[in-house]
Amino acid sequence: MGTETSSVDISEPLLVNSNGNEEKEEYLREEVPEWKEQITIRGLVVSAVLGSLFCIITHKLNLTVGIIPSLNVAAGLLGFFFVKTWTGFLTKIGFFTKPFTKQENTVIQTCVVACYGLAFSGGFGSSLIAMDQRTYELIGPDYPGNRAEDVKNPGLGWMMGFMFVVSFLGLFSLVPLRKVMVLDYKLTYPSGTATAMLINSFHTKTGAELAGNQVRQLGKYLSISFVWSCFKWFFSGIGDSCGFDNFPSFGLTLFRNTFYFDFSPTYVGCGLICPHLVNCSVLLGAIISWGFLWPFISEHAGDWYPADLGSNDFKGLYGYKVFISIALILGDGIYNLVKIIIITIREMWRASSKQTTLPVVTEVNDDESSQLQSVEKMRDEVFLKDRIPTWFAASGYVGLAAISIATIPMIFPPLKWYLVLGSYILAPALAFCNSYGTGLTDWSLASTYGKIGLFIIAAAVGQNGGVIAGVAACAVMMSIVSTAADLMQDFKTGYLTFSSAKSMFVSQLIGTAMGCVIAPLTFWMFWTAFEIGSPDGPYKAPYAVIFREMAILGVEGFAELPKYCMEMCGGFFAAALIINLVRDVTPKKFSQYIPIPMAMAVPFYIGAYFAVDMFVGTVILFVWEKLNRKDAEDYAGAVASGLICGDGIWTIPSAILSIMRIEPPICMYFGPSASS
Repeated sequence: MGTETSSVDISEPLLVNSNGNEEKEEYLREEVPEWKEQITIRGLVVSAVLGSLFCIITHKLNLTVGIIPSLNVAAGLLGFFFVKTWTGFLTKIGFFTKPFTKQENTVIQTCVVACYGLAFSGGFGSSLIAMDQRTYELIGPDYPGNRAEDVKNPGLGWMMGFMFVVSFLGLFSLVPLRKVMVLDYKLTYPSGTATAMLINSFHTKTGAELAGNQVRQLGKYLSISFVWSCFKWFFSGIGDSCGFDNFPSFGLTLFRNTFYFDFSPTYVGCGLICPHLVNCSVLLGAIISWGFLWPFISEHAGDWYPADLGSNDFKGLYGYKVFISIALILGDGIYNLVKIIIITIREMWRASSKQTTLPVVTEVNDDESSQLQSVEKMRDEVFLKDRIPTWFAASGYVGLAAISIATIPMIFPPLKWYLVLGSYILAPALAFCNSYGTGLTDWSLASTYGKIGLFIIAAAVGQNGGVIAGVAACAVMMSIVSTAADLMQDFKTGYLTFSSAKSMFVSQLIGTAMGCVIAPLTFWMFWTAFEIGSPDGPYKAPYAVIFREMAILGVEGFAELPKYCMEMCGGFFAAALIINLVRDVTPKKFSQYIPIPMAMAVPFYIGAYFAVDMFVGTVILFVWEKLNRKDAEDYAGAVASGLICGDGIWTIPSAILSIMRIEPPICMYFGPSASS
């Protein structure tokens, strides 16, 4: 969800286990509860708890590296873990509990994904904090186009209000097309399909033992991660140079170029979840930028740019870091946007051409084939049983759009009502493209659509408020197209787990309402406890600077960039297009080794340390797969989820200690000896 990662190849036939006819008959015998029974009080309580945890994890990743792996499977696994623990405890003390069904598990997963999705699509790590005072000062008051008037600091009240007026529109925009996307086009939605596979396996006799083992692995590594994060805190001292986070693993020379292992369970867990190609692409980007490019440019200080500039001055090395990152991100995003649009048009044309041909009826006598058809027919009936009227979706979209058009200009005065209206007229078409593309490739391009809106609105408004209008429009567009794709992904999960489409839609509404409160609250915890946006702190918020600079570029152009920066940006933009093109035209046995430019771009700006952590995770997974592939497939996701969640949970007491001004008692410093 929410982030751009490589696609996953999963097909629907895998959903019916190969253990013989027994499991297929189990599908046909099971009773499907009514849609209201699928949404339970205990499920909503668990959803709120997990939604809070996943919002914290998403904010932490957003404010540090900006790479967020899909957490759908982790949400399904943790939902199963919490409710099973709950019901098991109540049963032991003599209370009767309702059976825990796969439909309830699916509703919990849907609520959690809708909730934490807003922590990403709401722009808390990018567009919203691109407006704040710290980002303005980081770019510099003397930088052309960076005006003091274009500042709006985060506030809990206006952020919650903004979430409520924009976050529900995406849910209503594509509801009438759920049958087309899921049943007619049979889009795969790989993350949604993988989550359905997991939930189905939990609630069958054959999958109960594996589910229990996965839960135990998750709990074990969650505890290890939490204890380790707590242990690290005691040695992290005051400032930014203490503790294991600054351990010169490969020597002091490489440490100065940000190449070191910082013992982060979160990034190691991300390395276990993300595909090998993503992790290797991140490391390659770190080697190219911090290993070769930045040292080379630094040698020309005094010629290409003034040598006495600060480390965060955009007229110096910092400008190369930011704008080359932007060039790679835009090149990759635009290529994939065009690619997805072409694929969408081609697949829709194929589907329409198939419908014009006469159907061919084939007699099926094979028992296994007829059982598979019966399972699919049952899925179709359950999915279509509880209808969501088209008039309800249309009136909901129009009503919410009217409220939003009236209120958004009050929050962001430069973003006039007619610009918001134009965005909402265009949004359903973009939401369809993003949802269709996500269904085909598992690749959400929400941030790309947001950046396109940012440039268009910033240029349209001009110097008088274009920066604020651009980044606000980006947040609006990202929210709509991202939530629409998430909803369709969850419809796919619900279809494969015999869950009602109505329960999916209602749980999305509930999860989104939770997210409108929880996402701003958890972000506010980070904002008040830590120095968000400081280049020398743990939460650099890399995309805040990038998004503000994009808006300034949309208004001012490229006149103030340092020498040869524009030429380098053009070269990296073209390189991103060429690399993607080569990946698409090369046979798969070779293309699987060609890097992903979007992943390469992230370390260009923020450093190489997290790339080392993620590479450690991918090496662990690679060795594990070589030693025991089945165990790796069964437990890698649980181990990764435990590592990420344990570190995420520690963020809460860490933030509380910081708010109370309680500092770590020890500063463990690794540096050169006095003699050197």
